[in-house]
Amino acid sequence: MDSLAERLGVSFRKKLFRSYSITKASAGGGSFYLLKPLTFMNNSGKAVREALRETGSSPAELVVVCDTLDLSPGNCRFRLRGSSGGQKGLESVIQALGTEEFMRLTVGIGRPSHKGKVIGHVLTPPGRDEAALMAEGVGKAVDAVLTLVQHGPEKVMNTYNRKEPASQS
Repeated sequence: MDSLAERLGVSFRKKLFRSYSITKASAGGGSFYLLKPLTFMNNSGKAVREALRETGSSPAELVVVCDTLDLSPGNCRFRLRGSSGGQKGLESVIQALGTEEFMRLTVGIGRPSHKGKVIGHVLTPPGRDEAALMAEGVGKAVDAVLTLVQHGPEKVMNTYNRKEPASQS
């Protein structure tokens, strides 16, 4: 969200007694809110529910941007609805809202080589090469959100939901 806010020239502000920072932005002739939960990721649904209530928005208008182990670094995928796929932040939002009917944009961080290293992989800063790929993925996510605002979900899916090349193992 910081990269998107920076591109749009807006800054987040923390409201007193709120579990999130928020800002209003404009692009493509429309305006929308950007939200950054200040909770732990696994509890981000609380912040999303509060913000939707405050802004008068519905889950159908919501786009959750989050990371995923299921895509390699540098890749994004957009979905109109669906399950959490094991992503704890998405699960929190689904539980807090009582629905899976909201859009989500996932940004790949890749899987570690050993299953037991997932927590370290998610919480440890990436190496230089991987960091460059992740920065590329964040840039694509910013572009995808702006494409969504300007052209709608179908254009985002057609542009960003491309099959990844098979890995060379």
